[in-house]
Amino acid sequence: METLEQKQQKVHIEKAQNFMRQYRDPESRELKKLSANQFMDVWSHYDKDGNGYIEGTELDGFLKEFVSSANTSDLGPESLTDEMLVELKACFMEAYDDNQDGKIDIRELAQLLPMEENFLLLFRFDNPLESSVEFMKIWREYDSDNSGYIEADELKNFLRDLLKEAKKINDVSEDKLIEYTDTMLRVFDANKDGRLQLSEMAKLLPVKENFLCRQVFKGAAKLTKDDIEKVFSLYDRDNNGSIENEELRGFLKDLLELVKKDYDAQDLNEFEETILRGVGYDKDGKISRKELTMILLALAKQPPEDEQ
Repeated sequence: METLEQKQQKVHIEKAQNFMRQYRDPESRELKKLSANQFMDVWSHYDKDGNGYIEGTELDGFLKEFVSSANTSDLGPESLTDEMLVELKACFMEAYDDNQDGKIDIRELAQLLPMEENFLLLFRFDNPLESSVEFMKIWREYDSDNSGYIEADELKNFLRDLLKEAKKINDVSEDKLIEYTDTMLRVFDANKDGRLQLSEMAKLLPVKENFLCRQVFKGAAKLTKDDIEKVFSLYDRDNNGSIENEELRGFLKDLLELVKKDYDAQDLNEFEETILRGVGYDKDGKISRKELTMILLALAKQPPEDEQ
């Protein structure tokens, strides 16, 4: 019979041979639910150069260990031939490489690995926001000091309210909430400045669809009055006949995302000035149907992104 020391040594050897094995059930070989910290341990282990992506040889290593960890014994990397690896990688990337950039970012990996229910909830994969108008309302509410960033304490307040909304706040201790906040920052703070800018928060709080990304607004078809009316009603959430306040900010955020992937509140302010100056904005803090039509017509005349 194995002693406790022998068992611990065996586990240590298995972890050294295959990092993913420790996260599988020893009997069923199914992946266990990962805590926030365990998920980050997996990420840090495979993102060896710390550049925010699992790619190249890192991705090959992850896939080999992910597959072989399902076996009861470590068969070694030679058990997966080069041909099998190529086929496996193609299937894996098709399923999880959402933005098709040939590498896996931390949010894409989060879709593969099972996590604690509360932690998964915080990603809101299944509950995207209706539009960027809702996003900007949330941003205004939690950027309580109007700094243009969501700092750690503001993010913790947001996560606490999110758990209350899901009626799960009683399941999460204050220490666990701090752990979630720290993990969310590590996951979504791409530039590692210890806070979330607009584009980083937008990844944590995804919107169902950026309506302006549709091909009809990129010059592929003629804009109709119906198209313009659909856009206007999408952003005029209170149906008062104009786009203003968070409605306006949500519209500008969607416009900005067409030309810039990483952006903060300052970028949005400067973009607002540029766009509104270009349509002869009358400084009343609102966009009318006529002004929206001018913006959309200008957008439709833009060449495709790869020609810009």
